Amino acid sequence: MFKRIFAATAVLALFAPPLAAQEMKAGQAGDEKAITGQVIDVNCYVAMGASGAAHKACAEACAKAGVQLAILGTDGNLYAAISSKPMDAQNAKLLPFAEGKVKVTGTHRFKNGLHTIEIKTIEAAT
Repeated sequence: MFKRIFAATAVLALFAPPLAAQEMKAGQAGDEKAITGQVIDVNCYVAMGASGAAHKACAEACAKAGVQLAILGTDGNLYAAISSKPMDAQNAKLLPFAEGKVKVTGTHRFKNGLHTIEIKTIEAAT
């Protein structure tokens, strides 16, 4: 139980630091961007440092249980996949690529320290 609370706190600390100077103005649509990176299981990556091919089965199981997948970009940023539509979870788009490299295009937004990408296209990267 303590590990889950710690992991959740670590994820929140990662995604929500107060960086008001870099905050996007309300109503901004974001910018089109291509991102290359590795699809990771946020919980295991942040709390335990687990990632890579040896972690694929765990990442898939965690994602199916509701743990968010994200993209660790080659630029070092962590991008949460989001949708502008309510109740439109994005794990299904990332699950086939769990712990693999992808190239994603879509709308990038940055708010309060959180990088997000609204996925338009996704494909395996080499």
